[in-house]
Amino acid sequence: MTDHVAEFRSDLKEFHEMTNKFYKKEINVAQYKGFSGGFGSYAQRGGNASMLRLRLTGGEITKEQLKFIADSIEKYDISLAHITTCQSLQLHNLSAKQVCALIEEAFDHGIITRGGGGDFPRNVMCSPLSGVQQGECFHVLPYAQEAADYLLGFIKTVKLPRKLKVCFSNCKENVTHATFRDLGFVAKENGKFDVYSAGGLGRSPRMGALVASDVEPCKILYYVKAMVDTFTAYGNYEKRSEARTRFMQEAMGAESYIKAYQEKLQEALSGDDLELKNVNFPQITKQGDDGSVDHPRAIPQKQPGLYSVSYHPIGGSPKPEFFRKLHDLILPMEDVVARLSPDESMYLINLTAKEAEKILALTADSAQNTFESSIACIGASICQVGARDSQSLLAACVERVRKENFADGVLPKIHISGCPSSCSAHQIAPLGFRGGVKQTSMGPKPAFAVSEQGCEVQGKEAFGQDLGVMLESEIPEFLAELGKAINSCGQTYDQFLTEHRDQFLEIVKKYTN
Repeated sequence: MTDHVAEFRSDLKEFHEMTNKFYKKEINVAQYKGFSGGFGSYAQRGGNASMLRLRLTGGEITKEQLKFIADSIEKYDISLAHITTCQSLQLHNLSAKQVCALIEEAFDHGIITRGGGGDFPRNVMCSPLSGVQQGECFHVLPYAQEAADYLLGFIKTVKLPRKLKVCFSNCKENVTHATFRDLGFVAKENGKFDVYSAGGLGRSPRMGALVASDVEPCKILYYVKAMVDTFTAYGNYEKRSEARTRFMQEAMGAESYIKAYQEKLQEALSGDDLELKNVNFPQITKQGDDGSVDHPRAIPQKQPGLYSVSYHPIGGSPKPEFFRKLHDLILPMEDVVARLSPDESMYLINLTAKEAEKILALTADSAQNTFESSIACIGASICQVGARDSQSLLAACVERVRKENFADGVLPKIHISGCPSSCSAHQIAPLGFRGGVKQTSMGPKPAFAVSEQGCEVQGKEAFGQDLGVMLESEIPEFLAELGKAINSCGQTYDQFLTEHRDQFLEIVKKYTN
């Protein structure tokens, strides 16, 4: 990682120059976006502020990095930090001077933003409880870290058609969507990986193709190299809207794509030695304190006596001052680190029972049930391409539903994306919302297309089926009415859909007609 920091540091001069040109209106939004994305930064809607995306492999944040984040928030009076569904942290509402200073300082603290956006290998994702989760197949984070370091080497040497997302999954929960990403490594109980390729969400979503089975973990870099080579050989450089890996499957057919990938794999295997020989697996020797914690957000680890605590700030945006409070609290705690999750939440791992109680108290503003842990992208108030304000809709829905005091499980976790890009992964949600418009007798109105029965779980993967389009203003009341119907039956959302589907569709129809 140190080598990459030095390698990319010289690029920052050009970033400063282009950022200053943009804020002086010497280049337009499109020109700046095409450049700045490669540095993990984009101008926000309106072009008067910037965001910076911190690249954090597997979402892991060390105490030192957490201190840098807290220091930066205070130093630059940052008003908004957002946990992304790719396990990064976005810092928003930055001036030109602030984003230029922050990107330099991030590099000083070993946080590379290069390739955080644009047509580059993106942040490598990993199951957030890897290494501590009970029932996991095996610890995959060290392999994700090796893959991330290797992929950084392609940023200045290979021109990809579009972005490339690589991830690792440690169990069938499949929270990183390893079976339908550009490249996914799926851990198996035999200690090996199955490898899936050329999947993805967004327009024309597609499940990944199984390109290899029972791969020895020490050989993963050959499979990463094969993915890069396949993408550059067969990816669409002419039509940007079809330049993601999933369109190679569509254009070639699944069987032909698998054959093409395996040909590139054989070339990689016969080329440079990429076998991993000294993968670092940090050992957790910490002992529990003989206490116990009974709380829905406290998760017993596979290490006896230790816990992980989940924290899901509403909408994935903790209050800025939270980061300082968290750093100061965990600083004296042995082996405790933070991990960001693809569902816009955070885990604090390796806690004793007493430490877990302290973290639970600090994070008391967390989502209190499944519905409140719903996912929303940053939305059109900030995003240049967003059609609707996902965060405002989620806030309105939570406010309305809280008035009903439904039991946990009555309403599902919903996913809200401001546009078809599926940044909230609305296509695999039990109930998903995609921003758009609806034609009414009074003209076009802000609205969201609704889908149902999506699923990310390995072996049960499914993209949601469309139900229709709802006016944005009516969605909170739709959820309240649906919740009341489910509650009156004494059931959960899943039970209600199975046993009272006609009633569910009647409620939906009332809001989609």
